[in-house]
Amino acid sequence: MRHAGWCRAEKHTSGVQQIQAAERPAGLRLASVPGRWVLITTILGSGIAFLDATVVNVALPSIGREFKVGLTDMQWTVSAYTLTLSAFLLMGGALGDRYGRRRLFVIGLVWFTLASLLCGFAPSALVLVIARAVQGVGGALLTPASLAIIEATYRREDRGAAIGAWAGFGGLFGAAGPLLGGALVALVTWRLVFFINVPLAAVAIAIAVRHVPETRHQGERGRLDIPGPALAALGLGGVTFGLIQGPLDGWTSPGIIGTLAGGVLLLVLLLVNERRQTDPMLPLDVFRSRQFSGTNASTFAVYAALGAVTFLVVIYLQQVMRYSPIAAGASLLPVTALLLLLSSRTGRLAGRIGPRLPMTVGPLIAAVGMALFALAHPGASYLTSVFPAAVVFGVGLVLTVPALTATALSAVSSNRSGIASAINNDVARVGSLAAVALIPVLAGVTGNSNAVNSGAFTNGFRAGMFMCAGLCAVGGLIAFATVRNHAPASE
Repeated sequence: MRHAGWCRAEKHTSGVQQIQAAERPAGLRLASVPGRWVLITTILGSGIAFLDATVVNVALPSIGREFKVGLTDMQWTVSAYTLTLSAFLLMGGALGDRYGRRRLFVIGLVWFTLASLLCGFAPSALVLVIARAVQGVGGALLTPASLAIIEATYRREDRGAAIGAWAGFGGLFGAAGPLLGGALVALVTWRLVFFINVPLAAVAIAIAVRHVPETRHQGERGRLDIPGPALAALGLGGVTFGLIQGPLDGWTSPGIIGTLAGGVLLLVLLLVNERRQTDPMLPLDVFRSRQFSGTNASTFAVYAALGAVTFLVVIYLQQVMRYSPIAAGASLLPVTALLLLLSSRTGRLAGRIGPRLPMTVGPLIAAVGMALFALAHPGASYLTSVFPAAVVFGVGLVLTVPALTATALSAVSSNRSGIASAINNDVARVGSLAAVALIPVLAGVTGNSNAVNSGAFTNGFRAGMFMCAGLCAVGGLIAFATVRNHAPASE
């Protein structure tokens, strides 16, 4: 995964410290010492957010047992984080472009770390859900800033490899989450899955302050779009609450109908607000680019499927197949290994042949892997049931993610890299948020405390895997229909 030039030692000049107030043409080489520091920092910072998104999944059964709660509360432990992350990602990208990407990156890391401590000390499920929501805001600040730093700092010919490494290691953090979470839960306590963020964030902050150059978008800017994130948070919150609570309260109850309708209305008002803003959080004109719109539509489908799979698989392995937390996490090691070994290479491949083929074939392969998870059943061996699914799933991801990420950024001008990164990340998180809330409902997995231990969960899990497979395949077909190789960036 390492860049070939990383073996060459070069003198670390102080020039990297001088790219401050004004953004200049990106010129760092990935093979240089300053270039390595920037990549390490952005990978480590965003990797913490990726890790947290998956490490918690393995801990959910233990959290449920300690707090004596069921599947609905488990969904909220995941969705509260994804909800605020999705709602404020666009604001994070806009703030980074406006006030400095490194500055927002560091602020986000500090925020995320403090919220992680609150999660680790949570005395109840309610406090944990609230802390997870606070944590998501920190993730919304640091995640788009990390990718925008790469886009704005490296010379053009090195960006594909840098983004491929960023995406690959980010995927590695996410894929390692279940194994790390399983080990921490089994050996000590689920609370360590949050405390582990503290030392990692401290290292990332120290490196960022010393080695990452500051960049920002120059030029006149309008007033900050304050209503945008508020409408996004309330709208997504209303829809998510309705989808998760609907099976419990009844789909025809006034409360559920009201929250769903209110959430949809607020999201419509969000689009109206963004159209009227002089400097919108979500600049709708970027979607005039077919390349950008198609990439984000594919992103939504792929990450929706990915979010639901990672949520359901680790619960199914522990509750139905009786895997220990460590075994459940280790079962996904093939995905981790493939991302580690091949992501940078597939990022370079996409740069040479264009993104259309990897973004078409990758999701189709990943879809096959998702469908294979449905074959896992109690009594089956790991090598014949889970391992093949994990390998095929990992191959699909390693083809898809670097190409998808690089294409979303290259479809816009470098001055808008922050907001492009935020939009693409936001689309991915909203897709995951919607899938975690909706697919268990459609698959027949309800929210009562015994649902995860019943035979109905097995049937629902299999149905859910096939739904995810179909959704991921749609992402590949969208890419085939809309993405073109070497499309010019929109200004």
